[in-house]
Amino acid sequence: MKNNVKRGLVFLLAMAFTISAAACSGGSSETKKESSGSTTAPSSQKELYKIDVFSGTANFAGEQTGWFGKIVKDKFNLQLNIIASNLDGGGNKFATLMASGNIGDLIVFGDDKGDYINALKAGLILDWTKDGLLEKYGKDILTQFPKAIEKNKIAFGGGKAVYGIGSEAAVKQDGPSEGKEMTWGPDLRWDLYQKIGAPPINSPQDYLEVLKKMQEIEPKNEQGKPVYGFSFWSDWDGNYKMTLAKQFACMNGYDEIVNTPYLVAANEEKYYDMLSEESWYMKSLKLYFDANQMGLVDPDSLSQKFDDVIGKYKDGRVLFSWFPWLGAANYNTPERVNQGKGFALVPFKGEKIYSYGFNQFGGTWIMTIGAKAKHPERIMEFINWMYTPEGGMLTAGGGTSVPNGPKGLTWDVKDGKPYVTDFGWKCYQDPTTQIPAEYGGGTFKDGMNQINFANIKPTLKNPEFNEPYDHNLWTTTLNRNPSKLESDWRAKMGALTAKEYLVKNNMLAVSPQGFNGKEPLIMDKSLEQKNTQIGTVMQQYSWKMVFAKNEAEYNKLKQEMISKVKGLGYDEACAFAQKKAEELFEARRAAK
Repeated sequence: MKNNVKRGLVFLLAMAFTISAAACSGGSSETKKESSGSTTAPSSQKELYKIDVFSGTANFAGEQTGWFGKIVKDKFNLQLNIIASNLDGGGNKFATLMASGNIGDLIVFGDDKGDYINALKAGLILDWTKDGLLEKYGKDILTQFPKAIEKNKIAFGGGKAVYGIGSEAAVKQDGPSEGKEMTWGPDLRWDLYQKIGAPPINSPQDYLEVLKKMQEIEPKNEQGKPVYGFSFWSDWDGNYKMTLAKQFACMNGYDEIVNTPYLVAANEEKYYDMLSEESWYMKSLKLYFDANQMGLVDPDSLSQKFDDVIGKYKDGRVLFSWFPWLGAANYNTPERVNQGKGFALVPFKGEKIYSYGFNQFGGTWIMTIGAKAKHPERIMEFINWMYTPEGGMLTAGGGTSVPNGPKGLTWDVKDGKPYVTDFGWKCYQDPTTQIPAEYGGGTFKDGMNQINFANIKPTLKNPEFNEPYDHNLWTTTLNRNPSKLESDWRAKMGALTAKEYLVKNNMLAVSPQGFNGKEPLIMDKSLEQKNTQIGTVMQQYSWKMVFAKNEAEYNKLKQEMISKVKGLGYDEACAFAQKKAEELFEARRAAK
């Protein structure tokens, strides 16, 4: 579940763009030279520099074109050739580049382990402190996001070298870092929930009776196909679990410590193992078992994949969504929401959604410069710009949303506040909309930043406007033409957005994002092997338990699962997980 796909600028013709961009960033070219520490000509006046961008997160390969490509060329005279491991041999492609001794000019790693560490050890990544590179050409990063640099220096540079910077960097800001909605729901078909009288929901178990009543008034969709409360898929399973059995834990303030059997509280130093009686993993399996006994679970769940489920949401065949982006993004068409139909947040009493705070230290995706880059200073200028308000506004977006795009075309400023233009709404609703040639041509989608790396957290407030970078969260957006569904939900819930409602009603548990100043604990190979075996058993038995014939079989399978994983070293895995939990708590303390 990676969702995850990531997201300005006035630009006219080439010369006009250069002038306006210089003005936005601080005035004359002389001022610009002073702020960057450079005494050379602006990059846009230098020769074209074609750079290879190796991205472990990109879903596109080839030359960056369109509006983003034009801006980068006009401003820096860079041409980006993107090499995407996701599309070009994956690990094999990276291994080939490693063997050649050159992994590219600008490199993005999808995590701060594995390939990143191997490339560091092989000397294939440039130290940003070399020749004062960061101090001269990365001043905005140092000023705005010093802790993100500090983390990289301590964790990977022995306290001296800097080899990159993490994704979604932020400054210290209170509250949740999510967008209009949180990562988790629960969301229901709001229209059907209202039709059954909107009964109170005091616990997750109460959703079963609610969903049964909703199913009874709409047993089939418009095409005459059966409707279910839940529709599961297995292709997201991994790291110990049936993935969808973890989601209610996240709605009760807990989330997993990845690749361990522990669930940890968001804002307390508490944890429990997944197989304990208090665990919402086990409670969820029982809830799904009960749901299946009631005829609420799609029988295709045992064999279908995520893409199949997406189709069922689009067709109106599912009533419950664990994630706002799943139900609403696929069912809530303009036609439906204007009729008052669609998915919306329906929380249970005492809900505490696990929420992520703003991370001053940056995320685990890393942007770096290759050791063989011909002009690292020009790449550093580009990276630095992506961490400025100007660069951030260009590509910001939230979750599955599209990026803001170019200022003056898709958005602009009025009375000191950003707003989306009519053409911008057209592009956001239909990314295949054609962009004028003077802005780069092609479709809006063609012009999106294909590196797929969010430099600044989109929900962070842009200091220039005191509004988040993401256009979905601008005041002007939230107050624009609400649909019948939105108007009804807002009137009944007393809030503009799901996040606002949850904040107002103290239904979030925000996890501080910190760094303990140490290298992370790594599981040894022997335990890693046991871990994999334990996870396989847990996944297999979890599915069997949900679809057990009766309660007696459910309990028998439950005891078999616990016995088998204990024999495989479950207690040893828990001991390691406890150390990881303490490591996490230490990092959180550092964030305060």
